[in-house]
Amino acid sequence: MGDSDYKPVSHDHDKFLDRALLRKGFGHAYDALEEEYSLVRELLAARYEAGLTQEQVAKRMGTTKSAISRLEGAAKHSPSVSTLRRYAKAVGCDIEIRLVRPSR
Repeated sequence: MGDSDYKPVSHDHDKFLDRALLRKGFGHAYDALEEEYSLVRELLAARYEAGLTQEQVAKRMGTTKSAISRLEGAAKHSPSVSTLRRYAKAVGCDIEIRLVRPSR
């Protein structure tokens, strides 16, 4: 593990999503935010695999826990590539950005 005894709360995202998709309008809204949620899931998975808390990632990046919370929260702002690089480095990852043609 990382610098502490970090023990994340288990979360079954698929089960959560199945329940949420039953709510009126959720599916449309979720599809519209698919890319943002995908990025957030990757950030959270990388931090979890590194065994780090938000506080530890913030310290490694030279920022605050609240900044990490906003970054991982799929808020209205889009993080810069520089911020994503620093986050990736803090959790022991590289970053890869690609342009992909949509499937037809």
